[in-house]
Amino acid sequence: MSRTQLKTVLDGGKYFEAPRWHAGRLWFVDCMARTLLSIGPAGDRQEHATFDDTPCGTGILPDGRLIVLTMFRKQLLAFADGQLSLYADLSDIATGTIDDMIVDGLGRAYVGDLGFNLPPPPGRGADGRIILVTPDGAKRVVAEGLRFPNGIAVSADHKRLVVAEMDGECLADYDVADDGSLHFCRKLACGKEPDGICLDRDGAVWVASYGEDAFIRIDRDGQERQRIHVPGRRGIACAFGGADRKTLYCISAATSPEELRQRKSSARLDGAEVETPGSGYP
Repeated sequence: MSRTQLKTVLDGGKYFEAPRWHAGRLWFVDCMARTLLSIGPAGDRQEHATFDDTPCGTGILPDGRLIVLTMFRKQLLAFADGQLSLYADLSDIATGTIDDMIVDGLGRAYVGDLGFNLPPPPGRGADGRIILVTPDGAKRVVAEGLRFPNGIAVSADHKRLVVAEMDGECLADYDVADDGSLHFCRKLACGKEPDGICLDRDGAVWVASYGEDAFIRIDRDGQERQRIHVPGRRGIACAFGGADRKTLYCISAATSPEELRQRKSSARLDGAEVETPGSGYP
């Protein structure tokens, strides 16, 4: 396995999450600071919005609007022209805290429902679900029986969806039907406590491993092909960006579950140049 060097892009945040490349910039949130941020290739950082709830998952609609998930009010908010507006309210369908999300190229939002409220209760089971929100505003559950659904990625042809099961320590792989329904295919091993994920052109999954202080590339057969170490830091999320989508942006944090409950965390955004470019969403 080849070694890949990280270069720090931005340091000193609280808890960065949900990186998405859009309009020549990397967009992401700081969950603890409750802000929406972006950074350009030259390192120019901008703060775009603040929230009265904890933001987490993000996605881009085909019309260019950014969608931001808020965890505890269970809402999706659209950001455009410097303003936030309600896009979808999931409080009537979500059974627990909502976490990560991806919006595909058809404008369909896939949202992870943990099935319990954070902080995680002891003895929690496979109560997690995926909620689909279609562009017409309809909402329905398209996957169940997940153990802490976290990062979600969709292939460029909209025929494959992968979700990281943080408690299950695996990737759940689904076929996507024309109407957005999911049909379970298999589970792939991927390391300890997988968090955010993204896909590359070969169909491999880059996984932010919260429990292994690393970013791991898993091929279609479930074999590890590459590993980027971030010693002493939790792997949180990753996404491809740049004009050729060959920059892998990696978010990590120096923290622990106990420190997070005390709101102690230091986030960093790094970039690495990789051989195989990204594909799909994010």
